[in-house]
Amino acid sequence: MALTTNQADVQMLQKEVGEEDDQSMSRSDSGEDSLDGLLRHRCPLTPSLSPRKRTTSQSKTEPPLLRTNKRTIYTAGRPPWYNVTGTTFKEAFVIGLCGGSASGKTTVANKIIEALDVPWVVLLSMDSFYKVLTKEEQELAARNEYNFDHPDAFDFELLVTVLRKLKKGKSIKVPVYDFTTHSRRKEWKTVYGANVVIFEGILAFANKELLKLLDMKVFVDTDSDIRLVRRLRRDITERCRDIVGVIKQYNKFVKPAFEQYIEPTVQVADIVVPRGGENFVALDLIVQHVHSQLEKRKLRWDMSALASAHQGQPLPKTLSVMESTPQVRGMHTIIRNKDTNRDEFIFYSKRLMRLLIEHALSFLPLKSVSVETPQGSIYEGKRLSGKRITGVSILRAGETMEQALMAVCKDIRLGKILIQTNHDTGEPELHYLRLPKDISEDYVILMDSTVSTGAAALMAVRVLLDHDVPEDKIFLLSLLMAEMGVHSVAYAFPKVRIITTAVDKKVNDEFHIIPGIGNFGDRYFGTDAPSDRYESDEGMDY
Repeated sequence: MALTTNQADVQMLQKEVGEEDDQSMSRSDSGEDSLDGLLRHRCPLTPSLSPRKRTTSQSKTEPPLLRTNKRTIYTAGRPPWYNVTGTTFKEAFVIGLCGGSASGKTTVANKIIEALDVPWVVLLSMDSFYKVLTKEEQELAARNEYNFDHPDAFDFELLVTVLRKLKKGKSIKVPVYDFTTHSRRKEWKTVYGANVVIFEGILAFANKELLKLLDMKVFVDTDSDIRLVRRLRRDITERCRDIVGVIKQYNKFVKPAFEQYIEPTVQVADIVVPRGGENFVALDLIVQHVHSQLEKRKLRWDMSALASAHQGQPLPKTLSVMESTPQVRGMHTIIRNKDTNRDEFIFYSKRLMRLLIEHALSFLPLKSVSVETPQGSIYEGKRLSGKRITGVSILRAGETMEQALMAVCKDIRLGKILIQTNHDTGEPELHYLRLPKDISEDYVILMDSTVSTGAAALMAVRVLLDHDVPEDKIFLLSLLMAEMGVHSVAYAFPKVRIITTAVDKKVNDEFHIIPGIGNFGDRYFGTDAPSDRYESDEGMDY
């Protein structure tokens, strides 16, 4: 089964990138709290005024989301974060963690994540939002004369914008700050979707607009001597700085900034955690409260209500059904026949897909252009009015339509979305996502072989909208749809163009299209459908 293959791919990728991700999350605040052996960590001889060494900022999405260079892997499904109208019905729960430098904020964040045991958690670090330094400021930083602990060192405007979008479930791009050059790298990290967002930073409570976005405010209170020891160890062992320079910077900038800007914000905290990650009582209280808030925000989908919501309504104007010519009807007869062998099923499905793609392209906006023919004459023609077209398939059966799309659209970019059923809740869940960069500028052809209730299509469209694809630039293509699925998508997203070769009227109690086409993916790929499990892209449950 393709389902088993997908799970195996996830496990393999987890193994490949797991160690690297674990290492990238480690931070010095979780180290030992004594000076023993500190000076035994010797660095190569460097001038005392060497540039400030520091790894890049580490904002990231926690497992079960793993990222490689080209892929994003979700090892646990994300349930719907929107209602049947397509509107986001719940925002992410945002926890703000504030505290002095090396107080243990990241350790507390990691222990909260571990104890919560919920999928889709994002850890956003304030370190990612340092301002880009001017040449003069870089020279000061090289001499340990620049104050990285002052509010003016951070880009609060960008930070508020990013956190606000992330709280609403939108796709965001997070800057990667390189402390060796005191600049932002060209490559920004893309983060998408979360049940819980944990935002940590020394000045997490220092901005009024930021405070409005925090659902829970936690202040990590650690003794100043312990924080100094941790900072000494980090800067000497990891950044190869001399102890004199570290202490100089601590006394001149870090300690005064803590007393003036950080320590007073403890007054706005909901919970104060003394001793950081070792305070298990406080951590348990935080986890219990977050669990209770997440439970209140749950909204279960009622598939029966979705099925009956649009009975008797006329089909929407955004629907285009390909003309049922004798040729089209003949191909439907072959692929609907349960006795059709696999080779014929694939052959005639591909023919029908090609016709469907050609039909769909006629709905793309065109602009008039003039070209000169080899004979020197002018021909008045048409050209796509837009930057480009991107195809996105809903795995696995939607992937079968990619070949037809590539056959008629040269150099097209492709994306993939995997949506499956949670059989405990009956809800669709997002498991895998890979979309091309700058997809918001494209016309997107969203492909699925069959659409029954429309639940998978709703989720896929919502994902595209969260990546800033305009609704009227989305075209949903399917070989076969049920009226219920058509109504569900059109009601939630009235600007999405729906295009299919046929619409069947009924859906049975198990949400199978009647008369239908069967399990398209199993028939196409030659696999057997398990009796207790359906896949969202094959017309069995969606």
